[in-house]
Amino acid sequence: MSTVNSTPVAIPGVNDCLDLMEQYHMLPNIKDHSIMVAKVAEIITNDLIAAGQELSLEMVIAGALLHDIGKTACLDNDDDHAARGLDICLAHNLETIADIVAEHVILKNYAPENGFREKEIVYYADKRVNHDQVVSLEERLAYILERYGMNNEVRCRAIRKNYARCRDLEKRMFSLLAFEPADISGLLITQRSAIDRNAKNHSSSYWAG
Repeated sequence: MSTVNSTPVAIPGVNDCLDLMEQYHMLPNIKDHSIMVAKVAEIITNDLIAAGQELSLEMVIAGALLHDIGKTACLDNDDDHAARGLDICLAHNLETIADIVAEHVILKNYAPENGFREKEIVYYADKRVNHDQVVSLEERLAYILERYGMNNEVRCRAIRKNYARCRDLEKRMFSLLAFEPADISGLLITQRSAIDRNAKNHSSSYWAG
């Protein structure tokens, strides 16, 4: 299966996602961030599934790996990288993960009482990773306010509102999990990721060592 040639596909695999990263010239730092977000999302998803939630681990991993697929093209302009990512997904017939990519910055139709969806996990995981390091929501919020708030009260208010939603999601999500938010860094060390297993033969420089 080749997403690069826009062949219809249900859910892209890890190597398909890595191929798309290369096709769209994803910068190394964005790739490292995306891989770490995917690993965090994988840990959370596995435990939610164990707790009885109906989720697709493959969708979560693919959506997390590609959540910033549109970002490199938007660095030098004011384009919305989530919207650009949505367009890229649709261009490659990746409808199954299109909403995950489109809503990784701001969730639409947040309804946690109906259970958790793949896009909510990626949305949360993205806000737990600063560059390629796992941080708390408060640490990530401080970075986002400094980087994107621009001392603009309207912008800062919108960012804080978004993170308030994310805190609520964290509280609801971790009420079902067997670990705490602060435990994720340790779990990344002790649990081998399916992402590493599936991508070990890929040519990406991330696995070259």
